[in-house]
Amino acid sequence: MSTAPRADIRLSNETWEALMTAHATLMGRFGAESIWEEASVREYDVLYTLAKHGEPMRICEIQSNVLLSQPALSRMIDRLTGRGLLARAADEQDGRAVRVSLTADGARVQREIGRAHAKSVAREVGARLTPDEMHELARLTRKLVAPPAA
Repeated sequence: MSTAPRADIRLSNETWEALMTAHATLMGRFGAESIWEEASVREYDVLYTLAKHGEPMRICEIQSNVLLSQPALSRMIDRLTGRGLLARAADEQDGRAVRVSLTADGARVQREIGRAHAKSVAREVGARLTPDEMHELARLTRKLVAPPAA
């Protein structure tokens, strides 16, 4: 059982609320832009995850990098495959599994949206934080998701 002082609990929750508010505010601004014609923000997240990984991925691997449930992700992959942005292939190591990859058109959509989105992020984040603050924020957020120290 935690014995954290009440002030630590309050500060932790205020910090969490500030982080979530910043995320929601920025995502709202990004989502309102006209760059999402060929793929939605969530679809782009899947395309970006595959592009960043650089090779076909199993659905469970994609899911660990996006904020979607497994059923929602499976439906999205079906839609993106139907639109020609993704391809499915049997996993050579496990015949029961499927690997998903970007098609040439999927890679094009990811690059085009990615360029515009990177400019949006730079505009929103870079205009409000100094380079030192951005480094510190990146360090702190990576610390939050790192495995706990033993």
